[in-house]
Amino acid sequence: MPPKTMAPEVPPLVLEPSDRAPAAARRFVADRYHEWDKDDFTARLVVTELVTNAWQHGAGVIVVRVLRDGDAPSVVIEVWDQGTGRPIVQDEDAESTRGRGLLLMSELALEWGTRPIAEGGKIVWARCPL
Repeated sequence: MPPKTMAPEVPPLVLEPSDRAPAAARRFVADRYHEWDKDDFTARLVVTELVTNAWQHGAGVIVVRVLRDGDAPSVVIEVWDQGTGRPIVQDEDAESTRGRGLLLMSELALEWGTRPIAEGGKIVWARCPL
């Protein structure tokens, strides 16, 4: 579960679902990590995968939040969309040209999960090292 104690929140990024959304989300996360003078490699990869999935498989606008954990050296990245489908990590398939993103993300993130939004849709979150 996401942490209960968080540092002050950074305003969220709201994106239209398009092929430009992943790059905008990467810049947003990179800017936060730059403010904290930390390496953003894992977080950029994670947010790219989560936003790409929201764009390709979700619905409606995409909301990205970056929450610095006040209790641990980590950051929680949340990606919201109004789609009802839930992400599923697929088995590795050497023949496929798609379907590896969540598998890779799940290996790099410290933990991750989903939760429904009362208004409809879901939040997919991942805790990344800081």
